Amino acid sequence: MNLRRDVFQAIADPTRRSILMLVAAQSMTAGAIAANFDTARPTVSKHIQILTECELLRSEQNGREITYHLNPHKMKEIANFIEPFRKMWDEKFNKLEDVMKAYQDKNA
Repeated sequence: MNLRRDVFQAIADPTRRSILMLVAAQSMTAGAIAANFDTARPTVSKHIQILTECELLRSEQNGREITYHLNPHKMKEIANFIEPFRKMWDEKFNKLEDVMKAYQDKNA
């Protein structure tokens, strides 16, 4: 049984975000990914497994070598979920900026 992992818990971890950034630049093997970290390779492998289970990474086997690729469709799903919140905060910050400018003009 494969328990479904929460994609937001997966990307909450800084190591997993770093792995996503590395693989976004170019597809890599687990060994190449692990070479970028000062942690044990099994620890990095566990992070890769979590990212794969969340479908943020997809694996491709070529002979004995497995290469990991970023899954842009899943990343797009995350971006689509976050976008309304970004817009809401942009609007709030723009209103706050307007209030601050009006206050500065009034007190100038």
